[in-house]
Amino acid sequence: MSDLKGKNAIITGASKGIGKAVAMSLAEKGINVLIAARTQGPLDSAVAEIKEKTTGVNVIGLSTDVSKLKDLQKLTDTALKEFGQIDILVNNAGVSSQYPFEKQPLEDLERLAHTNYLGYVRLIRLVIPHMIERKSGAIINMVSGSTLCDPLPKNFITYSSLKVGLRAFLKGLFWEMRDHGIKVTSILPGVVDTELTGKLKDITEKQNERLMKPKDVVDMVMFALSAPQNACPLELTVINQQTPWTKPVIDYTQSQAK
Repeated sequence: MSDLKGKNAIITGASKGIGKAVAMSLAEKGINVLIAARTQGPLDSAVAEIKEKTTGVNVIGLSTDVSKLKDLQKLTDTALKEFGQIDILVNNAGVSSQYPFEKQPLEDLERLAHTNYLGYVRLIRLVIPHMIERKSGAIINMVSGSTLCDPLPKNFITYSSLKVGLRAFLKGLFWEMRDHGIKVTSILPGVVDTELTGKLKDITEKQNERLMKPKDVVDMVMFALSAPQNACPLELTVINQQTPWTKPVIDYTQSQAK
């Protein structure tokens, strides 16, 4: 999908961080963007900022909870109504819950599953029939660099195991969709300097050099989208060279900081 101008994209989790940076980069390439996030205020601010820095593109924000099927259906319907077709889907929305398993709140298990796994799978299911009709489309998904670890990182086993399942699903989807001309790519990023890590004083004060910037991940997205039609990166991993392998960047006690 090397000719991007005039294409139409949905980006979830796009009011801040990686999602917002992806939306900005796509809009700068002439792609119309429908950005989704749960909270309307930051979403409206992101829309205004993208509009201010780009020209000639349609930028729409829609409050969306990706854990709710009705919200995902509304998101898909809005994209088709406003754009006519969906060329690109960037699944980025996610939540984290970092605890030793015996301390993890029970309600977090369902929240993680419905957002980080079903949120991706359901939205893909809603979007791909329209891509199959045209035998064209790109589906890019933020998975996690933690899926490369065996065993999974301590305090992240619920989060990471769902991402492992998502990674497996997307590998299978890659093979099913390639016969329809649809590309499926997974991005496996390490820890990125976003609002989450910005709240953790020890991370930003002492370990900032170990965190990547959202642009590092955006570059992977743009690489996937700029590949020739007959080439599809199945998985792209981007890990900071300074990230330790033997212990987490964010330990449990620090992650609970307010």
